[in-house]
Amino acid sequence: MQELELLRQIRQPWVQRSPQTLARAVNIREDLRNQLEQFFDRMEVSLETGTYSWMDPILSAWAEALPQSESPEMSSSLVDFIGDLLLFTVRVCEETLKPEYSVAITSGLLPIFLYCFRRAFEMEMEIRIRAISEQLQQVQQTLEKLDQSKSDFIAVAAHELKTPLTLVDGYAAMLRDALSTRNLSPYEIDLLNGIHNGTRRLKTIIDDMIDVSLIDNNLLSLNFQPVWINRILHVLENELQGVIKERQQTLTIQDFPGSGEMTFGDPERLLQVFRNVLTNAIKYTPDGGSISVDGRKLPGFIEVIIKDTGIGIDPEDQLLIFDKFARLGKTDLHSSSKTKFKGGGPGLGLHIAKGIVEAHGGAIWVESPGFDEKTCPGSTFHILLPLMTQPPDEKMARLLAPLTHKPAKKPLLGSRQP
Repeated sequence: MQELELLRQIRQPWVQRSPQTLARAVNIREDLRNQLEQFFDRMEVSLETGTYSWMDPILSAWAEALPQSESPEMSSSLVDFIGDLLLFTVRVCEETLKPEYSVAITSGLLPIFLYCFRRAFEMEMEIRIRAISEQLQQVQQTLEKLDQSKSDFIAVAAHELKTPLTLVDGYAAMLRDALSTRNLSPYEIDLLNGIHNGTRRLKTIIDDMIDVSLIDNNLLSLNFQPVWINRILHVLENELQGVIKERQQTLTIQDFPGSGEMTFGDPERLLQVFRNVLTNAIKYTPDGGSISVDGRKLPGFIEVIIKDTGIGIDPEDQLLIFDKFARLGKTDLHSSSKTKFKGGGPGLGLHIAKGIVEAHGGAIWVESPGFDEKTCPGSTFHILLPLMTQPPDEKMARLLAPLTHKPAKKPLLGSRQP
């Protein structure tokens, strides 16, 4: 007896009993009977034609309808449902047909069910991936809103703090001038110096907060001028001598190819970049350690390499340190000093450096074997900046044309013209 004829013999008991039997396996819907009849019809067509893709529409409808849950006791996955259908079909064949016929039809239907298992798994995975992607997108949107709120708070807080700070600084200067005619005691001098140092440190933090706000909102503007990298580095060498001496460290700045060539950039902002990175190196290098600055010239770029013998950075943190508020240091070391060993800070320096470097069209990254306060594996910061033959602004380019274009030499008298 042909398999198709055997399948038609079990149709009536299969269709009548399947809704009641399978209702416990799924959250049954009113149209389940119609869907099961469609499933049986498609089994007939698939068995007759040998093409199993006839099962796809009903499988797809079930995959979308069945609840997707990670909890085993609550889930009714399509794969489980197909398994229940297979067991039910085998049972109906055994109860309705002779044993040899039951084996024959079961063998004929098995490839169809194997196809259904595979497609059910694929469809469920697609649905789960789509659901997870939607959740991730919602989380991403929430994080973006939180980050924007943080940026807005920084901008507002910075401007709100700057006004009273200006008043405090002004009154302190007036008080110092008023008392300049008196012979102040060491205690009074310490009080005035404390006010001055505190306001200066607070001004630096507020300026950093404003810079972060400008970077996050793509409002950072650069004043392109002729710059020489070696001159910026030597200015910082002189600026940091006091700190280096206090920490008993060694700062070595090498002249390297390209460092003495004129390029274009914002000198104040580039000074800020190298100051932030060098200050960071000083902070996380123990007393007596060393910091070196070297580099190389690349096609169209100059790379500055700042290496320290500090405590290093874990690989998983080497991208995070460039996020704002990412590396706060030890809270018990927060003070007016930014260069104490592992001293705390607002965690904005490297984020600002990254924003300024990228605004110049460059890149900044760090390499480190890892974090270890005993062996001090150190860290190496790479700052890649484009070498520009002229500023990007056309007006500035015309103004600085004498610097960027060498005048042609005039021929000597009596010389023959080519």
